[in-house]
Amino acid sequence: MALDPSSAGLSDAVVVLGAAGLVIPAFARLRISPVIGFILVGIIVGPFGLGTLVDRMPWLFYVTISDPKAMAPFAEFGIILLLFSVGLELSFRRLWAMRRAVLGIGAAELVGNAALITAALIAFGYPLNASLGLGLALALSSTALVLPMSGTTSAVGKLAFAMLLFEDLALVPIIFGLGALGPGGRDLGAMGQVLGIGILVVVGLLLLGRLLLPRAFAQAARTHSPELFLSVTLLVVILASLATLVAGLSPIVGALIAGLVIAETDYVHEVEGVIAPFKNLALGVFLLTVGMQLDLGLLVAQWPALLGAVAIVVTLKAAFTSGLLWFGGARTGVAAETGILMASPSELTLVVLGTSLTAGLIDAQTATFWSGVTAIGLILTPLLAAIGHRVSVQIGREGSDAAPPPEGSVTVVIGYGRVGEMVADMLDVHNKPWIAIEADVDVVAAARRAGKSVRYGDAGRSGATEALHLDRAAAVVLTMNDPVQNVRLARRLRADHPELTIVARARDAGHAAELYRAGVTDAVPETLESSLQLSEAVLVDLGVAMGPVIASIHQKRDDLRAEIKDAGGLSEKPRLKAL
Repeated sequence: MALDPSSAGLSDAVVVLGAAGLVIPAFARLRISPVIGFILVGIIVGPFGLGTLVDRMPWLFYVTISDPKAMAPFAEFGIILLLFSVGLELSFRRLWAMRRAVLGIGAAELVGNAALITAALIAFGYPLNASLGLGLALALSSTALVLPMSGTTSAVGKLAFAMLLFEDLALVPIIFGLGALGPGGRDLGAMGQVLGIGILVVVGLLLLGRLLLPRAFAQAARTHSPELFLSVTLLVVILASLATLVAGLSPIVGALIAGLVIAETDYVHEVEGVIAPFKNLALGVFLLTVGMQLDLGLLVAQWPALLGAVAIVVTLKAAFTSGLLWFGGARTGVAAETGILMASPSELTLVVLGTSLTAGLIDAQTATFWSGVTAIGLILTPLLAAIGHRVSVQIGREGSDAAPPPEGSVTVVIGYGRVGEMVADMLDVHNKPWIAIEADVDVVAAARRAGKSVRYGDAGRSGATEALHLDRAAAVVLTMNDPVQNVRLARRLRADHPELTIVARARDAGHAAELYRAGVTDAVPETLESSLQLSEAVLVDLGVAMGPVIASIHQKRDDLRAEIKDAGGLSEKPRLKAL
């Protein structure tokens, strides 16, 4: 079939990929957040931006989004992959430990903000039912924007995630409840039926996931095919999301459950790596759709009312959420930062507004106005995050723009073959915590049965090491029996982590010099060290005193240092340590 250059789908794909590959890197050079970059591109290429000029300048068709509604499924897929990634970072134990935060702080935050905004709207003359529908919609916060900025392990991230998780779980009851309030209200019994079916589906996903997923990923790992591993991962996400969607729940619930189940397997880090590019691109599409929803004509015509509404909603939510967290025991700086970060509306606000419109609680003009408020609020979210962090710093308390350091930094051993296992054993002897990744699934399985902290992962794949949080590692030990891969990985690690201690296994003196040029802290040439140890054993067995033998070995090692320095053209004397 011939490719039609006038195809709307083709032009839309060009715009999305152009934004991801050209525009966003340009924004990055200007130190503009990619979140803001995607949203600004959405405003420019959307139907209220350059799209208004297509009739007069047809060539703009190729650089604008002609059908924003066609992008909606891809945008929703970005949110699904985001929640899947969140599930990968969790575990059932951690989720259970969060139950009080989710059901306590999460519920209080949603109900309290909804009540506060509802009361404010009633004071401005809105009817009770309309105020309730708008209050519940505007009380929601953006999972897709907040979590990438806060994470889930920092002080701010833990609180934000607990509240966002409750909001996502409460979406279905909110939709059914608002539908019941309308003139032709739904039967609340239908909501109970949906929730009952939903619970059964969730339990089924958990049981089947624990039974089937480890076997499926083990088979994919044995093929050493990144494409097959990616296919299995996407299939799991899509099937889990469809299962909860068919049951009447949100598809993000299924994605979160899929992530939780995989988080309990040995393949979690490899899954995180292969899914990251798709998640980031799909989230970019979502951010484009946020920008496309901002009607510039409406903004110009009603800008005082729109900006005033945004200011009121953001102020009320920030004040209430910050106060709630502070009374709940959070540090003042963390409470303020979290409250401000959570102050903008959510992408799900648009869903709830649509439900209120369908139920007859609000009219079309009101829905359009508050959709504009929501779009502006979403655009302001990165700015709110920056303001929140500045407020936290000004308060003089510890902010939380990054994950806290672990309880004792660990050494990351890459490769768990003969050498890697020996390194790990010696770390155990000296009570040094460690974690290893290995590309052979059978080796991983055997090590896990022996109680070793070994996980599946292919370090040679680009992005595989990002899930290891090497910024918090004490050191990295490269033990793979692949000279080329060792050099490439060492170079990449040094570029990403300038202060990280990197110790590498080298095949010979030439390879050691190449590793030093790549940036390793220490290189251990296998052949030379084994020769020195063999020489030491022979001399001792021949009756030579241990002192002179050790002295001669050290002298020989110094000579080898000089040779490696000359071979590598190094300006400083490299360190060559014994095995």
